[in-house]
Amino acid sequence: MKELLELFWVFFIIGATLFGGGYAMMPVIERELIKKRNWTNMDEVMDYFAIAQITPGIIAVNMATFIGYKKNGIAGAVTATLGLIIPGAALMIIISIFIKQAAEYEIVQRAFTGIRIAVCALILDTLVKLKKGVIKNFKSVILIIIAFILSAVFSVSPVLIISGSVLAGLIFFRPPDSRNIFKLFLSQKNNSKKKVENNDKEKDNTT
Repeated sequence: MKELLELFWVFFIIGATLFGGGYAMMPVIERELIKKRNWTNMDEVMDYFAIAQITPGIIAVNMATFIGYKKNGIAGAVTATLGLIIPGAALMIIISIFIKQAAEYEIVQRAFTGIRIAVCALILDTLVKLKKGVIKNFKSVILIIIAFILSAVFSVSPVLIISGSVLAGLIFFRPPDSRNIFKLFLSQKNNSKKKVENNDKEKDNTT
């Protein structure tokens, strides 16, 4: 129960301080979940982020669900999701009551301008951190450029881009060991054949 309460509180804080959606969530997750509590690591977060992109729903909510499930199973997934949703939903209800009147004031417009700038900075910070774990070789750079062109120029659906990236990852980024499985199988098969031949020769010699 204590772990669930802590999980709820952590994601409640994230939800209360999160502006700009899932992309701006990455620096907050890195600070609260990776550095402070060591609940996950950046590689796992990037995997969750990729899955959250192609599953229905808001990226930030999907991320909370995945991380909560990893921490405490189904109960953790529900707890983390509720913790993230409640502050944002409450804030949106309050803002919706006053937004029509407040939006006309210049001070509110200036505040929203500052928020948009801060969100851009958070997204840029996310891109820099993602770059460290994603760009590993020349193939990674090529795939990033292709995905960017498909999205920015041709407006291809993110689902198709990520699905294509999954296929490319399976083809071009197989672990080194997996590439030698077939060779290892052949070598073991040849060794077994040689043992059989040697045994046959020994039997012939004895006869």
